[in-house]
Amino acid sequence: MKEKITDHSIRLFEKKGFSETSIQDIVDTLGVTKGTFYYYFSSKEELLMNIHLGYIDELLTSQMQILENNQISCKQQLFEIVYLLIGSIELKGSSAKIFFREMRNLSEDRLTQIVQKRDQFRMNVERLIREGMEKGEFRADLNAAIVTFGILGAANWSYQWFNPNGNSSDREVAEIFVEMILKGIQLN
Repeated sequence: MKEKITDHSIRLFEKKGFSETSIQDIVDTLGVTKGTFYYYFSSKEELLMNIHLGYIDELLTSQMQILENNQISCKQQLFEIVYLLIGSIELKGSSAKIFFREMRNLSEDRLTQIVQKRDQFRMNVERLIREGMEKGEFRADLNAAIVTFGILGAANWSYQWFNPNGNSSDREVAEIFVEMILKGIQLN
């Protein structure tokens, strides 16, 4: 039931927004009582936090699996991380929207937890960029922090426009992004 409440809430939050969705709206879609909701969550904000943690924790776990694979290059690891972010849109696109759009509705303590995890994801990418620079896979003169923000900005924003059922697959979009990142768009 907890998972059903979460899934229905994600759809409602995506459609109406967190602030405009009431607990009554959530329980009405499930045909249960508010008591059922409160059995699993102490508040709507706790539910929102649960959605945020589920999204970022899953990304961090997958990212660590990629980064721990020493059999592939930094370039390939970068591709896999970008593909992870874009590929998650098909399965987790609604959660991504809520993660980025509704973060402002978390209390300061909860927001701090989420920001730390989000920053960990970013720092892992930045370390990968620095490692690639040291190994000669990436240009040595890059500003790793700014490059990281650019990569994550492009990949994370794709939930706004990427259609998994569109003309390009998630893999194709990830390949285009990484090629653009690695080679730029200037004709040499």
